[in-house]
Amino acid sequence: MYELSGECISIPDMLDRLQTIKESMNGTIYVLEQESEVLGTLVFQIRENIREVSRYGEVCIIVVKSQAKRNGIGRELMAFAEQKAKELRCKGTYLISGFGRKDEAHQFYLELGYTITGYRFVKPLSRSVEDETFAIS
Repeated sequence: MYELSGECISIPDMLDRLQTIKESMNGTIYVLEQESEVLGTLVFQIRENIREVSRYGEVCIIVVKSQAKRNGIGRELMAFAEQKAKELRCKGTYLISGFGRKDEAHQFYLELGYTITGYRFVKPLSRSVEDETFAIS
């Protein structure tokens, strides 16, 4: 995950993230490894689209180890996601990528045939003291 964010993640935090995916109804982590070395990770889930009554495969996370980049790992992971989406009768695949990844990642997605269709708007919700108490008890 360091490859994705540039920040170290503690073992407890990573275990928490893995538990969240494990409990997910539709999210799955796939790992590409060669000779017992993890070279890439893909987090994939199905999204229902009520507006047009369809399903899409969402690439939630795709990460390739920096030393393994430019060796087809990312293309292999994306092809896997697209094949998985076809098997699950999805209309297509999509992903959300941050502004800071314009030079490398965005160019990669465009080369794979993805198009830019909009923006993501996010509003953090503040957590009340009651929420914290409830989570602890």
